[in-house]
Amino acid sequence: MTPGDPILFVNNVTKRFGGLVAVNNVSFEVREHEVMGLIGPNGSGKSTTMNMISGALKATSGSITLKGHDLTRAKTFENARFGVSRTFQLVRILPELSVLENVIAGAVFGHKRRWGAEAEAFAAGLLERVGLAERITAPVGSLTYIDQKRLELARALAGEPSVLLLDEWLAGLNPSELKVGIDLVASLRQEGRTIILVEHVMDAIRSLCDRCLVINSGTKIAEGTPDAVLSDPDVIRAYLGEG
Repeated sequence: MTPGDPILFVNNVTKRFGGLVAVNNVSFEVREHEVMGLIGPNGSGKSTTMNMISGALKATSGSITLKGHDLTRAKTFENARFGVSRTFQLVRILPELSVLENVIAGAVFGHKRRWGAEAEAFAAGLLERVGLAERITAPVGSLTYIDQKRLELARALAGEPSVLLLDEWLAGLNPSELKVGIDLVASLRQEGRTIILVEHVMDAIRSLCDRCLVINSGTKIAEGTPDAVLSDPDVIRAYLGEG
């Protein structure tokens, strides 16, 4: 689907932790139906940026808006209601709940709040969507790693987000699981989802992203198509060093 008008605006955002500047005056826009890759070396500020968009961290300065809603100082649950859902680098599922209940939680507390039988049916459909239809009654503790990731993704989708944040969702998968994961994210792209994707798997970046933003040491150093930014000398130096 062709990207539409910008819906997410990150303007001159800075995040300081004491004397450490984790993100330094970063600005970008994300268009509706676009998949944007957020890439850079470890420790460059990518996850901090995602945390500020989701509300887990508050920006020291700058602003973040989504469809007219100010996310900058909002609480995490408010950002979810405004239309932000996310997954995490380390999978965060709710072990005391069933597989189905994990996804219902996303429907109840998300952007479009669903309740009761409606939420249950909606959650069951999403579990089928991500390939977990046969595990709907399984104990959460019995899920494989990729199935835990699928469950977390289904819960994020249950919030019916305007913007979906995938923070290294493909990390830790073996080669066969990685193909399944890339295909699943590609199918979300084909549905017209708006996604920000933090990822180190460059094959995924090339195949999934419309545009990429590159951050190094908290500062934006490049923005453009995957092919353009991955051939940029500054980006190559950031990943590989001067030599």
